[in-house]
Formats: sequence, C-alpha cells, structure tokens
Amino acid sequence: MSANNRPDPFSRRFNGREENRFRVLRALYAHPGSTRTELAEHTGLSRPTVSTVADELMQSGLVTQHEDSQPRTGRPPVLLSLAPGAAFAVGVDMGHAHVQVAVSNLSGEILGDRRADADVDHDPVASLDLARDLVHDVLEQAGVTSDRVIGAGMALSAPLDRTSGAILAEGILPNWSGVQPAVEMQARLGVPVEVRNDANLGALGEHTFGAGRGVDDMLYVRLSAGIGLGLVLDGHPYSGTSGIAGELGHLRVKPDGLICRCGNRGCLETVASSAAVARLLASSRDEPISVERLLDLVARGDRGAIRAVSEAAQAIGEVLASVANLFNPQLLLVGGDLAATGDTVLAPLRTAIEQYAIAPAAGAVTVSTGALGDKAEVLGAVALILGASPAILAAGST
Repeated sequence: MSANNRPDPFSRRFNGREENRFRVLRALYAHPGSTRTELAEHTGLSRPTVSTVADELMQSGLVTQHEDSQPRTGRPPVLLSLAPGAAFAVGVDMGHAHVQVAVSNLSGEILGDRRADADVDHDPVASLDLARDLVHDVLEQAGVTSDRVIGAGMALSAPLDRTSGAILAEGILPNWSGVQPAVEMQARLGVPVEVRNDANLGALGEHTFGAGRGVDDMLYVRLSAGIGLGLVLDGHPYSGTSGIAGELGHLRVKPDGLICRCGNRGCLETVASSAAVARLLASSRDEPISVERLLDLVARGDRGAIRAVSEAAQAIGEVLASVANLFNPQLLLVGGDLAATGDTVLAPLRTAIEQYAIAPAAGAVTVSTGALGDKAEVLGAVALILGASPAILAAGST
C-alpha cells in the first residue's frame, strides 16, 4: 500500500512456492526457449526444483515445451517457453488528440490494434469511454475474452505521480484536474491498470520491441505537442522517485520567452514542440498552419518549414547535449510528430550534441529515429504489463 493508500495492482508478496514459480516465469520471460538446466542457472534454483515447478506450470497451461529447431547431432534438447495464449496484455495510448489501443499475447505478438481521433485534453470522460470501446473491439478482433487479460498499461501525455496516480501538471491536460486515470480506466475495463507518462512508455516500447532492443543505456525523446524524455538506464526503465524524471520540455531555455502551459516562462516546449513550430510558421505566413500541414510542407521541401523545424531541433539538441553528458547513453531515439521529418530534425540534433556535449559522451551516442513510429507508446504500454506478467501469473497460478 502506498503512502497515499493507493494499492499497486501489480505488487505481489509471494509464499515459498509462489516465489519459485515467479523465478521460473521471470527467467522464461527474459530467456524464452530455455532448457531446465539453463533455468536452474538463471533462477539459482536446483535442477530438481526447476523440473517440479516447470511441470506444475505446464499442467496449469502457463508454460509449454518444444524441441530445439536448430540442426544438431544427437537428440535435440527440450526447451521451455511461456505459453503465448495463456494470458494477454492490453496497451492504451492517450495522446493529446488521439486514443490508440493494442493487445498482445505473452510472447509479445501484437494481435490487434485500433486508433481514433479524440479531444483527450478537454474531454477526459469521452476519451476514457472511447478507449474502453476500442479495447473491447480489439479483444473481439483478436478472439480474446476479457477474463484472460492480466492487465492494461496506459500512456498519458502528462507528468504523473506514480505513488498517488495523480496528474501533476494541470496546465498540460486542462480538464483532467482531479481525475485518477488508472482508477477510471480500471472501472471501465475490469482489469488492473498501470499509467505512465507517454515518453517513458515510448522508451520502454522501443527497448522491448523496437530499435532499442539489447541496448542497456538509451534515451527516447518524444517531439510532439509536448517534449518528453524516456530513459532506460542499465537495462531498466527509469522514472525517478515519483515518476517525473524526463520532463525535458519544461527546462528553461529562454528567460524572456513565452509563458508555458506549466506556468513557467521560456520552457523548451514553448519554442521547439511541434505545436510551437507550427504556430511560429503560421505567424510568419499569416495563415493557419496545423502540425499536419507543417509536416507536409517539410516533406514537400518548403524552405521556411524546413528552417523552422531545423531551428527547433537545434534548441532541442543543445539541451540533449547536457543530457548526454549526464547519462552517457549509447542510443538516443527520436519519436513523436517531428520524427517524421527525418534528417531535417536529426541532423541539427546530431550537430548540437557534437558541438555542446563533451567529446566522449558525443562520440558514444547514436542518434536515430525510433523503429515503431506512432506505435511506440502503445507498445510500451503493452510491454509494461508483459514485464509484470511473471509476478501476476505466479500469484494467480496456485
């Protein structure tokens, strides 16, 4: 129980048998296709204990065994993996102007996804209802009943206090004051729900399914209406004491700049978010320019639009140079709206990092766009539940 009396739906206290099941399930999640001997090494359990636990998990339908398909002499070893269809995870991405959902089996195979436009910022009730309807549609599409769903991860475009579940910056989601997103979504879906900031889940999505697989130290910067930073450090997602780490867009870069929606003045978001760049171009041209129109102009080679995005990327890159000094990442992935401009945003980012980060940090980091595009956050929400699945299944398979 948290200090604010909010139960964590994924926290588990194990007895001895459950602890052994948890160790085996966790090892199979991290190392699918393991032999019993390998599981003993991964878990620290004796081989007889591993065999007993594995047999119990196979009888309960959580684990399946199969032969090694690699050509070899002699009898192929028997391998164990999580049974893909034993349980399912749901992901929900609540952007500022869209809702996207996906469902996955235990092996990480995405069985279906849906996306719809929504005024998430100003209509939380309708947006949450839409998310519920999309989840039901995707589960039906995948042939999955809700009783087989072990949980739902949810990405939200705002800082969140992970302890209380509260949205911490009311200016960012104007009409969400007092809304408890996890509680509201759980009431609609009837399964445990965990909510994280969208950039954090974008990082987790790329680390689990995308360009960050196998990279222990990586950053994911989301360049959309807001600017957020997701961190994976030493192979683990990092969100700080209460979930606020990575609020890159609210670093002060222009002391005499515009007042930000967070209440401060001159935040990076006021000069370099996709919305800010579109507003700048609209002002210079004296015509309405949406983010979609901005991206189209860049794609068509419009010099003004390219200049606007490049200067925004320069400002972002100068801030990221300090981040590179602090965390020394191997990989920096760019997602969100402006990632669609490719080298128009990447080239200035790289140049600024090379210019302002110390040489060892600049030389160590590779800057590229993510592999998942606009699905990074929803797949990160799925990955959040998959990562918790060993604990959930261990406690539920008695």
